Amino acid sequence: MSEKLKIVFAAAEVVPFEKTGGLADVAGALPKALEKLGHEIIVVMPRYYDIDRAALEKLPAPLGVPMGSRGEFWAAVYKTTLLQSKVEIYFIDYEAYFGRSGLYGDAAGGYTDNDERFVFFSKAVLQLCKMLCFTPDIIHANDWHTAALPLLAKTRFVHDFAYTASVLTIHNLQHQGYCHKSIVDVMEVGWEHFNPHELESLDAVNLLKGGIAAADAVTTVSKKYAQEIQTPAFGFGLDGHIRAHSHKLFGILNGVDYEEWNPASDSYLPVTYDVDGMSGKQVCKKTLQENFGLPVLPEVPLIGFVGRFVEQKGIELIAAAIHGLLDHDIQVVMLGTGEQWAEAFFSEVAYHRKNFALHVGYSNALAHQIEAGSDMFLMPSLFEPCGLNQIYSLRYGALPIVRAVGGLDDTIVNYDAVHGTGNGFKFYDAAVEALYHTVLWAAGVYRNEKEAFEKMQRYAMQEHFSWEDAAVEYEKVYRFALERKNGKET
Repeated sequence: MSEKLKIVFAAAEVVPFEKTGGLADVAGALPKALEKLGHEIIVVMPRYYDIDRAALEKLPAPLGVPMGSRGEFWAAVYKTTLLQSKVEIYFIDYEAYFGRSGLYGDAAGGYTDNDERFVFFSKAVLQLCKMLCFTPDIIHANDWHTAALPLLAKTRFVHDFAYTASVLTIHNLQHQGYCHKSIVDVMEVGWEHFNPHELESLDAVNLLKGGIAAADAVTTVSKKYAQEIQTPAFGFGLDGHIRAHSHKLFGILNGVDYEEWNPASDSYLPVTYDVDGMSGKQVCKKTLQENFGLPVLPEVPLIGFVGRFVEQKGIELIAAAIHGLLDHDIQVVMLGTGEQWAEAFFSEVAYHRKNFALHVGYSNALAHQIEAGSDMFLMPSLFEPCGLNQIYSLRYGALPIVRAVGGLDDTIVNYDAVHGTGNGFKFYDAAVEALYHTVLWAAGVYRNEKEAFEKMQRYAMQEHFSWEDAAVEYEKVYRFALERKNGKET
């Protein structure tokens, strides 16, 4: 049996406490899978305003967090356990930074002190480890919010974490943590690290860039995305920096919590179903059509979309293609929220088109019901580090229609009519015509090649992307990082 590792997992959001994207899903699931492998792990996140302190246990002592010339700030610490596990999760409670209406910003935009907020949080993670007498083998940082951790552990806190290796996971390279260079004094890492190979970018600090340089290993959430971010098209200005560190870069596909996403036991559905008994899916489709005010027509292909109405998710492609698609005999259901123009545009479409339905906002129950009631699921992302909805869709027999990028390309196999294989439909160009014709192709297969479509559904529903498999890969990366850090086998 492999040697047990001690791991601290730091993230700005964790399911079920807070979620804006896939980071939260990973942070809520991966630690539990690692614990099942025998490792000792704690999770740390901020205690945001809407996380109820009454449901948490407060630690008796306050936590001192040094903030350079600003002095020492004092935070409270709360804890509980992740759902259905023994993994302890700690919450850093500092009202001035985290007692706000949003995680990263509000209607006016991103908070102007986000750099200080998350440098504070990163330092608090290390101070908490010291207070708990928990000396980790691995510090696992996630995205720009905690990207300061690898450098902090090697500089300001080196005496306490001299033998601790660091791993940084990039969930979305678009967001990098640009901030004023004065943050270097708050970090207390030394100005020698403000250089183009570490923190410096255009005379400002790029926290993610510094984290990539300092970490002993870097991961992304799919193999394809690990390749893509080394190119100008997907690198958001960091492709050269990432290529320079490609020797320590790994792509590990996210897993899925099949206890939550399982049509055979899903409590959100009107009836359950599985690969051996698919009749329930037709009931789910009928119920979805009724609930959204669509004509109840079982023979008409129903396409679902659940996601943020933002450029990354291909929302502009959908907007440009939607009226042309709705002129054909298909139905579309969309659930999501995001850019105001998109919410207004699709609300107008829903008003005028009887075969289009919309719910602005987010509902976990509706997300499950759309997966179950849809024949196909649309994800035309401009980039997609991993994507989870296409994996949920596979399990629910809603064949994904995707753009072949990142994790979408890794998980979806294009329909091959000659050999009768595949689990979905892919297109390659970020073009309206490509989206339009691929959707019509998929709808045509649904109508005219019923046997082939149902075979794809059965194949898709039996695919398995588990966190247990992902955890084994992360364990390998942890041992790689320790070997790099300490120059010995682990």
